[in-house]
Amino acid sequence: MTAKVIPVADHRYLNAVPPIPPTLETASGLVTDTLARPLRDLRISVTDRCNFRCVYCMPKETFDKDYAFLPQTSLLSFEEITRFAKLFVAHGVEKIRLTGGEPLLRKHIEKLIGMLSGLKTPGGRTLDLTLTTNGSLLARKAQALKDAGLKRVTVSLDSLDDAIFKRMNDVDFPVAEVLHGIEVAHKVGLGPVKINMVVKGGMNDREIVPMARHFKGSPAILRFIEYMDVGASNGWKMDEVIPSSEVVRRIHAEMPLEEIAPNYPGETAGRWRYADGGGEVGMISSVTQAFCRDCTRMRLSTEGKLYTCLFAAGGHDVRALMREGRTDEEISTAIAHLWRARGDRYSELRTVDTGGLAQAVKKVEMSYIGG
Repeated sequence: MTAKVIPVADHRYLNAVPPIPPTLETASGLVTDTLARPLRDLRISVTDRCNFRCVYCMPKETFDKDYAFLPQTSLLSFEEITRFAKLFVAHGVEKIRLTGGEPLLRKHIEKLIGMLSGLKTPGGRTLDLTLTTNGSLLARKAQALKDAGLKRVTVSLDSLDDAIFKRMNDVDFPVAEVLHGIEVAHKVGLGPVKINMVVKGGMNDREIVPMARHFKGSPAILRFIEYMDVGASNGWKMDEVIPSSEVVRRIHAEMPLEEIAPNYPGETAGRWRYADGGGEVGMISSVTQAFCRDCTRMRLSTEGKLYTCLFAAGGHDVRALMREGRTDEEISTAIAHLWRARGDRYSELRTVDTGGLAQAVKKVEMSYIGG
């Protein structure tokens, strides 16, 4: 049977090799883009594979049995990932998040975590090393992840109702196993565990209050994410977006909330706490309240492409530089050059022209570069 040809393949393979500037430079620990945003966060996708087929990320009609995932030879090795991470840390990166696909599907992921956990910032601090997972393998992996040096995990969980959860993951995976994984992660010290719920109108928005009620008073921090137009495969429509303001309204009606200050500049989630002291919830309002002006993130794809925005149309093939034998100083200079030229603010522009921009701009798939 002939494999499908779909837009995501173009994004994976059509990427320019970034030029090496004629004047090389030594990383100073601070590099800023055209909007004066520093480089502080690096998200690394370690695999493009996932064992779920979530309707908003990797829908079955696109990522079916004929879909051609990347061959093993295309993936960055753990040594290459660590080398890149070291260069980014020298430019000011303080936080590294491992993503996928589903990162726990990458064999021996604990080895990579051990290698990354040994990196230090120019000031001698350890990195904030985290991982995002669908939770399916978390219970059996949690202790090994902690022992390797992982600090925290974020778990994607879109419903407590088993029927809704199975409909959203589209592989008949039970919610009880994810909840067990969260419990184990907390017990081994991978906390506070953050729970990310993507809210899609007409599918799981009735779960907003039950989710809030379930995690209220627990060690976990529940965060609600507005359904986004990431990539080309999820059939995004604005009328399926439930604004964060509506999420707050529904929760507040039953469990009063009060807004609190962010933990740090550039934090993606607005923070709210329960008035009775029962913990906090977060609101990631990437559609209705864009936070582009504070975005400090670069993304490294599974096969070594750099993306300056989650909604980028194309990447920069830094793996090619490494595999053709370029020095650390050359690659580091190229990275700094890419960041200085960065002017991305897609979500701000979409807020002004929501329907037109979302449908007109070709974007890389979230499953390829991580959320």
